[in-house]
Amino acid sequence: MAQQQGINYPQTNKTDVTDNYHGTVVADPYRWLEDDNSPETKAWVTSQNTVTSAYLNKIPFRGAIRKRLEELWNYPKVGAPFKKGDYYYFYKNDGLQNQSVLYRQKSLTGTPEVVIDPNKFSAAGTVALGSISFSKDAKYMAYQIAKAGSDWQQAFVMDVESKQLLKDSIDWIKFSGISWRKDGFYYSRYDKPTEESKLSKKNEFHKVYYHQLGTSQDQDVLVFEDKEHPLRNCGVDVTEDERFLILHQSEGTSGNQLFYRDMQDPAQKGFNPLVTGFEFEPSVIDNDGDKLLLLTNEGAPNYKVELVDPKNPTSRKLLIAEQKEVLQGVGTAGRRLFATYLKDASSRVAQYTYEGKLDWQIALPGIGTASGFGGNDKDKEFFYTYTSFVAPATIYKYDIASGKSALHSKSEVKFRQEDYETKQVFFNSKDGTKVPVFLSYKKGIKLNGQNPVLLYGYGGFNIPMTPAFSVSNLFFMEQGGIYAVVSLRGGSEYGEAWHKAGMMEKKQNVFDDFIGAAEFLVKSKYTSPSKLAIRGGSNGGLLVGACMTQRPDLFKVALPAVGVMDMLRFQNFTIGWAWVTEYGTSAKAEQFPYLYKYSPLHNLKAGTQYPATLITTADHDDRVVPAHSFKFAATLQAANAGANPTLIRIETQAGHGAGKPTSKLIEESADIWAFTMYNLGMSIK
Repeated sequence: MAQQQGINYPQTNKTDVTDNYHGTVVADPYRWLEDDNSPETKAWVTSQNTVTSAYLNKIPFRGAIRKRLEELWNYPKVGAPFKKGDYYYFYKNDGLQNQSVLYRQKSLTGTPEVVIDPNKFSAAGTVALGSISFSKDAKYMAYQIAKAGSDWQQAFVMDVESKQLLKDSIDWIKFSGISWRKDGFYYSRYDKPTEESKLSKKNEFHKVYYHQLGTSQDQDVLVFEDKEHPLRNCGVDVTEDERFLILHQSEGTSGNQLFYRDMQDPAQKGFNPLVTGFEFEPSVIDNDGDKLLLLTNEGAPNYKVELVDPKNPTSRKLLIAEQKEVLQGVGTAGRRLFATYLKDASSRVAQYTYEGKLDWQIALPGIGTASGFGGNDKDKEFFYTYTSFVAPATIYKYDIASGKSALHSKSEVKFRQEDYETKQVFFNSKDGTKVPVFLSYKKGIKLNGQNPVLLYGYGGFNIPMTPAFSVSNLFFMEQGGIYAVVSLRGGSEYGEAWHKAGMMEKKQNVFDDFIGAAEFLVKSKYTSPSKLAIRGGSNGGLLVGACMTQRPDLFKVALPAVGVMDMLRFQNFTIGWAWVTEYGTSAKAEQFPYLYKYSPLHNLKAGTQYPATLITTADHDDRVVPAHSFKFAATLQAANAGANPTLIRIETQAGHGAGKPTSKLIEESADIWAFTMYNLGMSIK
């Protein structure tokens, strides 16, 4: 077993680097690992991967896990069709293709033809297709690509009928879609970085440009910049009738302000304010003539919809009132509004008129996640997707006039869906707050405290954890494991109040919820600490790091992925500054103490027995730079007193997660499950 295996970890050089935070001196001996371009860091990465590979290679059933994952993964994955011009478009992956292919056909029963095959962009499948956007007449399509998982995007334009590329090419797009108006489009970008700094340097001075078809990028018109505030992001959206430009500007990940330009008003040259300040999260759904439909949480933590006269923004008419369930978003199609609510983290959808009259609640198959409620003004139908933890994506055709859904297609995964079930349970967290947990497993489990459990969470940035199907998680359930997802505070499962209860100085609530979920599962005899693994990515990686340092006795395995581990320096890299509105910053004397108290990197204590840990990150992650994971791994290896392995797996030619090719996903999943099962004392069935 793993416990008897001696591991010779690479020696990581320590340097005498310290920072003084408001009178508290904090050592940072592995600061040198922040330089992703240095030969020393690259050598360290190679040596760590060598040790990790050697450990994983000794796990006897790793190959069998990979084989079974490949079998499960190998089924056609088809996205919901959407109509643009004369064609229905959809994405499809035949099974093991590295990237999904964009197809189109003239009718729903027509013969599909390939529009874009991203698998041809690179031999290893590491170039991914990002968002696509059609001109109003559907004559042109702009699409973005990302290389090796980076957030940097490049855009191209295709003539839809001929499928020929135009000469237009746009570089250095980041955190931006493409919004067409007439024969051009709006997009946001940063200035060109240097080759050495592009994956780590702080991103500043986001700007909006307009690109005219047939011109070079250096001729693009600067539409908006904010020279006074380098750490704000911005973008322009265009209403479907192309009358209004909506400029949105954010100071971080919470709160934004809106400006508008009415293109039918010759007197208006620039942007006028619609909603100012960053206290709330308003967004424009659509326009109704000269008025705007606004989704907002101002005075309504669970959100509401109002009709706003942009010339008199304080003049508002309530269309859809705030409800008990949180309103997650509003789509439009066929001159109807489609409001998606969450009830205990499960989807509910209602159809309204533009005047706010309820047509009906849309019947959904059960506890799960429904998405894709939207289309164009003239549409009479559209397609939406429904999924759950034990049900792969099913696509329904929706008739707007009748409110009826009809099955369009369902995925054929090689498993017996009827053998699995999901139930939702609730427990009281440390402060008495009622928190939900989804438990998914193969039917027939016994509450004897011996079930292996993978506990997953996120808990931040107003992002909800809702039911979603994963063949990787299905594999764990197939082996007798329970897959548990906690709807932690910090997300949006119960509105803005739920979000605020897990951010800034209240972030400890998130960790208390996760620890409370683990204690509940142990107390209820679902599992025991020796059978319990925890997993999370990005902000969820921070979650795992904080919980394994606060309660190392409670978990047997910890799997922090691309995590924010250094809470004192995260704001110094790429887009990290944007998270200050969620976390706070060590630069402020009143915020430093609580960040320092839970920062995973700074709470590892020498002589402690930590869970078996497999840290995962990637060399092209420019969202949460890999230095977080590098420094955490080096510190953990030096601090750990027990026999549990503490390893780091560093993927090459990959980023934060988006666009990762199927081959890399399967390899990574096989390694993670092999490590987890081996250290939980499991064997493959």
